[in-house]
Amino acid sequence: MSAVSYVARPADARSFWLGFAAYLVPTFPIAFVWHLVLFEQKYHALQIYRDEPVIAFGLGSMIIQGAIFSWLFPRVFTRGSGSILKDGLLYGLGAGLLSWSFTTLAVAAKNVMISVPDFVLLETAFTILQFAIVGPLIALAYRR
Repeated sequence: MSAVSYVARPADARSFWLGFAAYLVPTFPIAFVWHLVLFEQKYHALQIYRDEPVIAFGLGSMIIQGAIFSWLFPRVFTRGSGSILKDGLLYGLGAGLLSWSFTTLAVAAKNVMISVPDFVLLETAFTILQFAIVGPLIALAYRR
């Protein structure tokens, strides 16, 4: 079944958009508070980020991620394959590992920063928190 026909079915479209919201709604405030409030000084000390982040780019990135992670969930887990929490945490583990590979490892490999271990620790903790929350929420979105 093509992605277009899958999302075109009303019940599936509803689940897709709920899954999209399940990713975007918690991710934006978690990322904002984590990077720009709680650990702002630590990131500033790493000398990796610009002084004035472009919030619209971060939000745009999260919109793309939310669409992909929501679209992917029903292709990884069949309906009713396990508990919402189990499926959600397993999905969060896989999706979080994928995300971590390009938001943490690749960034640490390419960017100049004061401490790679500090950056990896901060971003790993952020990714664990993010996907421990959004994984189960996406699983919940696909349950009827």
